[in-house]
Amino acid sequence: MTARELIVEADGGSRGNPGPAGYGAVVLDPATGETLAEAAEYIGVATNNVAEYKGLIAGLKAARELFPDAAVHVRMDSKLVVEQMSGRWKIKHPDMKPLAAEAGRVYPAGQVRYEWIPRERNKHADRLANEAMDAGKQGRQWQPADSSGSFAARDAAAARAAAAPPPSGPPGDATAGAARARAALTGTGAGRSTGTGTGGSVHAGQSDDALFPADEAVAAQARASLAAAGTAERESAAAARSASGLAEASGDFEAEAAAEGHAGHGGRGRTHAPAAEAPPAQGWTGPDMGAPATFVLLRHGETALTPEKRFSGSGGTDPELSAAGLRQAEAVAAALAARGTIQEIVSSPLTRCRQTAETVAARLGLSVRIEEGLRETDFGAWEGLTFAEVRERHAEDLDAWLASPKAEPTGGGESFATVARRVAATRDRLTAAHAGRTVLLVTHVTPIKTLIRLALGAPPESLFRMELSAASLSAVAYYADGNASVRLLNDTAHLR
Repeated sequence: MTARELIVEADGGSRGNPGPAGYGAVVLDPATGETLAEAAEYIGVATNNVAEYKGLIAGLKAARELFPDAAVHVRMDSKLVVEQMSGRWKIKHPDMKPLAAEAGRVYPAGQVRYEWIPRERNKHADRLANEAMDAGKQGRQWQPADSSGSFAARDAAAARAAAAPPPSGPPGDATAGAARARAALTGTGAGRSTGTGTGGSVHAGQSDDALFPADEAVAAQARASLAAAGTAERESAAAARSASGLAEASGDFEAEAAAEGHAGHGGRGRTHAPAAEAPPAQGWTGPDMGAPATFVLLRHGETALTPEKRFSGSGGTDPELSAAGLRQAEAVAAALAARGTIQEIVSSPLTRCRQTAETVAARLGLSVRIEEGLRETDFGAWEGLTFAEVRERHAEDLDAWLASPKAEPTGGGESFATVARRVAATRDRLTAAHAGRTVLLVTHVTPIKTLIRLALGAPPESLFRMELSAASLSAVAYYADGNASVRLLNDTAHLR
C-alpha cells in the first residue's frame, strides 16, 4: 500500500464534565479535504478529557485501517491532548495515562504529529461528537446515517480551504526552516506554519501577536540578527535556540490553570503595544552600556485560593497570605537578606503582594513603594472560580478568551493585550527610574511571565510553558541600549 499523508481531526465532549459523553473523529485527504472515514460513539458518563482521548484513538484507528504506513497529521482543539501527546506536558491524571498509551500504540511515534487548532476549525469532529451524545440521549449508539449530508459537505469544503500548503523546501532544508521560524515570529507567514520533525505542534493562521507593533519590532530585531549570521546553518541554529527557550507548560494565572481539569482549548500568550523602537545593537562589540537595571521578580506567597487553583486577579476579594504564604514570605526574605543585593522594593498594590513585600522589607531595612502597573489581571466574573467552573458557566466566553489576546473575561475583565501593554509601560518607567540598581518587584504570575516573555522576544505560547511557583524568584537585567538578559526563572531553592 502506498505511503501517504492523512489528516485526523478528533474531538470529544461531556454534558456535565463528568456527564453524558461522546466523541467524534474524521479522516481527511489533505490535498482535497475529502472525508475518507468517520467515527463517533456515545461512551456513557465521562469527562471531556476522556472523551477527547477516545476520539483521538478512534481517529487514529480509522486512519490505520485505510493506510497503516501513512504519515498522520492530527488536528484537535484540545490543548491538553495535543501537548501531552507531543510530549511537552506531563500526564498526571490516572485516567489519562492508559488512554495516551493506547493512542501512542496505534502508529509508530515517528508517523504522527499533532497540531492544536481553534474550536471553530474543528467543526466536523465536534458535530460528530454531538451527534453521538444526541444518540446516547435517545438510548442508542451513533450510526453513519445520523451524519447530515449538508453539514458534511460544508465540513469538507472547510477542510479543503484549510488544507496545508505544499512544503517550501525538502525535509530538513535549513533555509526553509529559518524562513518558517521568522514567519512564526512575525505572524506574517502565508497560510499557516507547517511542522518539521515528529511530534511538533503547529498553530493555524496569523499570530495574534503580529497585531501589536512592539512585537513586530522584536521580530524585526530577530530577523536582522538572523540575516547578519550570513548562512542558512546559522539561521537554523538561531531558530533552534529560540525554540529551545520554551519550558514545559504548566498553566497560568493565580490558579496555574489546572491544565488536566479543563476541556483543553488552546492557550495563548500576552502581548504589549508601546510605540515600536529601533532595534537595539546586537553582539559583544558595542560600547559599554554600564550596569543594567536588574529586576528581581518575586511572586507573592500563597493565599487560600492558590492551592485550590482558583482565578485570583485584581477584580476579586483581594485575599491575604495564608499561613503557608506567610512562611514562604519569611523564607524568601531570609534568602534575599543573605544575598545582600536588593537596593529598593516595589510592589503590586494587592494585599498578598504588599504582605510579601513588607516581610522582605522588614528583614532588609528598606521601604516599599506601590506600583499600580504591577497588579494582576482583572478576571471579571471569573474571579474566585476554578477553570472547570468557568468552563461550565461561561464556555463561549472562555473559548473566545483562549483564542485571542484581545478577548475579555466575562463581565468586563482585562484582556491579555491590555495587561501586557500595562506591564510593558510599567517596565519602561521603572527601568528609566532605576538604571544601574537592583530592584525587587513583588508581583503576580501574569506580570512576571509577561516580563520574561518580552525579554526573550519569545512567541505567545511561551507563557504557557513556564512554571512559576508561589514565592519563586526570577530576574531580568535591562541595559541602556534596550537589550535584556533573563538571569533566573522560578527559583524556589529557599522554600526547600
